[in-house]
Amino acid sequence: MIHFTIEDQTGGQQPIEIPEGISLSLMEVLKASEYPILATCGGMALCATCHVAVLEGADRLPPVNDAEGDLLDTLPDADSDSRLACQLRVDETMDGAVFRLRAA
Repeated sequence: MIHFTIEDQTGGQQPIEIPEGISLSLMEVLKASEYPILATCGGMALCATCHVAVLEGADRLPPVNDAEGDLLDTLPDADSDSRLACQLRVDETMDGAVFRLRAA
């Protein structure tokens, strides 16, 4: 199992447990878990409505790809810990990570 934590906009934290090999993005998991992720573009890295901050575990995640980096560069509230949940596949690199919801 892959374990990570989601912090909502109020600071509340909830653990999430996902079976290995599920082949979903973090955005898809968040939507299925009824978090307020709009995902307007459907995961194409075009809208940033799945913007999250990686509070712990960023060093284990895959690097930001070009499309994700280009969009993050346009966001006024993006920081070095910013990622798009649609571009992060749930796998063992996410185990132990903590993500804060940024988009509303």
